[in-house]
Amino acid sequence: MTRSRRLQRAMPATVLLSIVLADLLIGRNQSLIGLQTMPPLLAATALGRRATVGYGALALVAAALIGGYDHQYIDAKVAAQSIRLVGIVLATVLAAGACTLRLRREARLAELRTQATANQVALQTAEALQLCLLGSAPQVAALDTAVRYLPASRHAQVGGDWYDAFALADGTTVLAIGDVAGHDAQAAATMAQVRGMLRAVAQSTAGSPATVLTTLDQVLTDLELHTLVTVVVATVEVRDGSAVLCWSNAGHPPPVLARADGSTQLLARTPERLLGVAPGAHRTDHQVLLQPGDLLLGYTDGLVERRGAPLDDGLAWLVGEVATLGRRPLDQLCDQLLAQLGGRVDDDVALLAVQLPTHP
Repeated sequence: MTRSRRLQRAMPATVLLSIVLADLLIGRNQSLIGLQTMPPLLAATALGRRATVGYGALALVAAALIGGYDHQYIDAKVAAQSIRLVGIVLATVLAAGACTLRLRREARLAELRTQATANQVALQTAEALQLCLLGSAPQVAALDTAVRYLPASRHAQVGGDWYDAFALADGTTVLAIGDVAGHDAQAAATMAQVRGMLRAVAQSTAGSPATVLTTLDQVLTDLELHTLVTVVVATVEVRDGSAVLCWSNAGHPPPVLARADGSTQLLARTPERLLGVAPGAHRTDHQVLLQPGDLLLGYTDGLVERRGAPLDDGLAWLVGEVATLGRRPLDQLCDQLLAQLGGRVDDDVALLAVQLPTHP
């Protein structure tokens, strides 16, 4: 207990005794009995309800005794003395009510603090578990990479967002950013399965991103994994300093491409179905040529979706931010984007940023 808190708790008794002593010192011709309403009111600010009522009772007894000493019970003064005593009783009742409200408020605040602490611990645990499922940050030859994961503050649970980057046997780099529906252990488990299966399919088929997505969609159906998955799969094939980016999008927010010359664009094409809806659906590959210094940012929808705002507004914001921050190192770019969210998001956010180096 702090010193100020101890003084606050001692104040009612100090005031009560001070009033009694002051009344005795000024003599019988004057009375300070009315000030005895103060001790229970002071007690209500720092003590419990029983202590508050107790100080009210002590104040009433002291007022009654001092009234006798001050000759307050003679005919001319008895009415005023009665009013003072009633005032002390009413002050005690009001103090008890105020004390009850204070204690309830303090209990509620303590509950909220405990809940906030528990939520923070749960959020940190969820983030640690998600990062454990995602594994270490992927590193691939010929590309600079950076990744980030931010859990949803309102769920405080593991979720289905993921990123990945790995090399095939022929040296081609595969990039993936995806989101399994849900915010629970089942979504996280499915995410880990889908992530592993995508790696296996890409390694075994050696096909284009559209072929990988078509095969993966069929595998999910064959294994009866009844879930919905949005994902972008891309390959990067470096050729004499430049690189060919080939990608296919299964219902996921489009990646952002920031050119070394300062231009920025969404790699938006005709939307195609997410995984888990219609196995065998037609999927399309798209290509662009990357030059040294070009940057590609994949992300999940938690970065651009805002409650009550159109998705286009979030996408426009992201393009503007990447255009502004795209010249910075990848780690700074990712950190600044997440910082713009204020640390609290309604949905998980995963980021995968890759850049073709300006030097070999």
